[in-house]
Amino acid sequence: MNKLPYDTNQGDNPFEFQHGVCGGQLAKDPITRLQGRSTFIIAPYFDNRSRPVIRVISIVHYQRVKELYCSFCCKNESNRCIVKANIDIHSDRFGFPYGATDLVCAEPQNCSPQYVFIHPSRDASLAQLPMFEIKNRNHEPFLLDFTVCISTMYGNYNNILQFVQSIEMYKILGAQKVVIYKNNCSQLMEKILGHYISEGTVEVRPWPIHLHLKVSSRWHHSQEGKDIGYYGQITALNDCIYHNMYKSKYVLLNDVDEIILPIMDTDWNLMMQRLERQHPSTGVFLFENHVFPNNVFASTAEGFNFSSWSLVPGVNILQHTSREPIQRGSFNNRKMIVDPKKVIQTSVHSVLKMFGDYVHVSSKIAMNVHCRKPERTDLPEGSLIRDPTLWRYNSSLIANVNQVLHKAKIL
Repeated sequence: MNKLPYDTNQGDNPFEFQHGVCGGQLAKDPITRLQGRSTFIIAPYFDNRSRPVIRVISIVHYQRVKELYCSFCCKNESNRCIVKANIDIHSDRFGFPYGATDLVCAEPQNCSPQYVFIHPSRDASLAQLPMFEIKNRNHEPFLLDFTVCISTMYGNYNNILQFVQSIEMYKILGAQKVVIYKNNCSQLMEKILGHYISEGTVEVRPWPIHLHLKVSSRWHHSQEGKDIGYYGQITALNDCIYHNMYKSKYVLLNDVDEIILPIMDTDWNLMMQRLERQHPSTGVFLFENHVFPNNVFASTAEGFNFSSWSLVPGVNILQHTSREPIQRGSFNNRKMIVDPKKVIQTSVHSVLKMFGDYVHVSSKIAMNVHCRKPERTDLPEGSLIRDPTLWRYNSSLIANVNQVLHKAKIL
């Protein structure tokens, strides 16, 4: 991880001013393709943590795109300022030709633009270009303590039961908002999402990346030779960080089949108070990943009554209480709780550029519970470790899940 404050070299005089009225149509799609088909814009964000820049979350082809420019319309709308962008393709591209990218443009002084245009040549006409609203210009004190970023939902997702269990566990542990970048899901899942949207728990951000690129459901290009991995997961995570930078004190980056579970404490608030005391200058907390195979069932359900869930599609996490032992010395797919204001660029299992420090949290304090298909298929069942920690939440979790399934008319 790069722990040094990150800046962008724009040269001594990066600004070029031109006179002329600004035009263009406001971009409204969640992903906007620029001319040339090699650059896709998600959203621009004002970022003054080091110096005032506009950071445009994007997807860019690592070879084809050589130059890009930002055009700003200043307050009086008669001054157009052109700035050459620093094209910062994230290091975690995993062999795919397209990768998460920050287009970083220094903000002109005494301008405070509301909108920016992105274009491949300095002398582009703005009239035919999409215009992007700059986010995070004005922000209020934090409204939320914990926001969970889920990316990305794809493949006609229909794991209803585990999804509801995860969301209800997030709420029990302290989440006030769950942000989901949705590519597609089943009609039954749409009903569940509709319930959570109306409740105010879930924010769905459309993610139609398949309309623009050949998407892979694998993490590395060698596994599937498409344009971009995991439906653009890394780009979505970075957008979620900036989207929530001034809305939430902490942001959790994990998949919907994962729960960062406190061991010493009962919820995230108490856990983070403990970690803040131990690591006062830290903004990134990484939690060890523990796989709970979903094909190994608990020998006893402690009297739990799951009968009403028998027709609900998906995995029942309460039935899977055995975890694979950790292979010390091998890579661990840790997941994170971060202070978004200290993150510059993130990957899936680590932060790439940041302000401040990071820490690997002891599994005695908390762990990432990952209920999924077995990761180590060679392990005999007898070598698994029984760990029913999740069961201490069973009463409230079962009641809450039943309530949601009834309200969504699944039961």
